[in-house]
Amino acid sequence: GKLADPGAATTPLPGGRLAAAVPVTGVPPAGTWAYLQTQPGSSAPVTYDPCRPIHYVVRDHEGAGSRGVEVVHDAVAAVSAATGLVFVDDGMTDEAPSPNRPASIPGRYSARWAPVLIAWSDPDEYPALAGKTAGLGGSVSVREPGGRAGYVSGQIALDTPDLAPDLGFLGRRDLVTAIVMHELGHVVGADHAPDGSQLMSAENTGRTDWNDGDRYVLATLGQGRCGSGP
Repeated sequence: GKLADPGAATTPLPGGRLAAAVPVTGVPPAGTWAYLQTQPGSSAPVTYDPCRPIHYVVRDHEGAGSRGVEVVHDAVAAVSAATGLVFVDDGMTDEAPSPNRPASIPGRYSARWAPVLIAWSDPDEYPALAGKTAGLGGSVSVREPGGRAGYVSGQIALDTPDLAPDLGFLGRRDLVTAIVMHELGHVVGADHAPDGSQLMSAENTGRTDWNDGDRYVLATLGQGRCGSGP
């Protein structure tokens, strides 16, 4: 049967985590993984708070439709399983992606931090999607009083004209899901891996699931400190 939605869990685990940390076994070779951002004066990564759910919203675009929304949810589930971070679906939005999207949008979202926006878009609306770029993703970090940084909100823009034609074909749809997984990897703090065999490498080589470096970087990004971020 289907697993219960971890976002519905109301009782944190010991230590305050919402879901169990993903075990890390050994460090894979250099070049198979990288962090986008590290703590000041440290090699530890900037992360989301594992004791808070990561809320997200989806923006539809002509051509994506329900299949596009399903692909996003599948990718979110894959990143949640790889990180041990809990994601909560806040439903649909009409918010357009913006290169300078703020971490807080009180006029639109009541919560202190805006949910992660996963927006089906196009190069006309979001020019950075021009050319071979199928998607772009990242997060905004803030500093706590003690100097540590933590991610609080993020955004993904997806190139609908480029990706939507593949949504109706089972094998091709897996590749679209993998692209959204890759962008969500950036959202939670993973950089491009120089090693071309990873899903987080800059060029998509047809891979549809995590490799060893991907699994390592995502598991460690899920083991941030509770209360990271004001």
